Amino acid sequence: MQASDLERPIMVAAWPGMGHVALTAAYYLMAKLEMEMIVEYQATELFDVGHVSVNKGLVQPFRYPKSQFFGWKNPGDGPDLILFIGEAQPPQGRYNFCRKLIDYAQQMAVSHVVTFAAFATNISLTDQGRVIAAAIDHETLGKLVENEIHLLSGGNISGMNGILLGVAAERHMSGGCLLGEMPQMFASVPFPKASLNVLRMFSKLTKLEIDLSELVVEADRIQKHLDEAVSQLKHLEQRAGRQAEDEDETLLPDPLDVGKLSEEDQAKLDLLFGEAQLDRSKAYELKRLLDELGVFREYEDRFLDLFTFEGESPGEIEPPNGSPEDES
Repeated sequence: MQASDLERPIMVAAWPGMGHVALTAAYYLMAKLEMEMIVEYQATELFDVGHVSVNKGLVQPFRYPKSQFFGWKNPGDGPDLILFIGEAQPPQGRYNFCRKLIDYAQQMAVSHVVTFAAFATNISLTDQGRVIAAAIDHETLGKLVENEIHLLSGGNISGMNGILLGVAAERHMSGGCLLGEMPQMFASVPFPKASLNVLRMFSKLTKLEIDLSELVVEADRIQKHLDEAVSQLKHLEQRAGRQAEDEDETLLPDPLDVGKLSEEDQAKLDLLFGEAQLDRSKAYELKRLLDELGVFREYEDRFLDLFTFEGESPGEIEPPNGSPEDES
């Protein structure tokens, strides 16, 4: 797919954050709409290196976080989509980074920008959770009010999910941020129910039909695991006064076994990769298994290759000249 194939697309952007809310929603959207990669932004100068990966005893070359655009041509009357996924938020030069992304978006005739994010509060696991929103223009704000979406009354949207919208506002574009509410105590673990709520609202606002059934199942599954974790935590608290010798022995994993897959798990992955190659709507099921096995980073390039046209290489956006300055 070429950027020129799209007509005034909506741009959606997502980076890592609390509860994996934004990235889960973005990857699900990418898989279910069977998007195609169209361009990659090379921004290695913004990232430092904190470790190297080892595979079967061999130190691997540095792998910098990817920043990629994916496109989807709407077969109906609704809007086309551009999806930007950043694997990591750069520690510096964020403002210039976002300016470059908006430059490219405007070249593709994007005028409406949406970011996904999480909103951690003291709600309980049994609460449905809200979608809270903020707009960068009055027209979008009016649509949020018409749809009775809870508005962010104050505070700030930190990180790239907010900075990108600030740059879009400078360019007099429209759009806003959809934040999925989640329990504060689970901010460090995946919480797909908030991602589900965000995508439901995005679908309603854009009038795009998105099959969310698989994400519903995933949200229910994670909900049960978290319920069990809370129950176990309460049980452990009740046992806190017992003597150490009465406690169950905790076995730590052998560090040499970390990252190893059983033959059965490897066979499942190979099968799902083959199925997703033929039907990219199965890619989210594959992504979920990679996350469960803790090997998504090892297979990430192979996963993203599913969304690249065969025989074509995505273009690249070059970074701005000179060393980017941190916006702070």
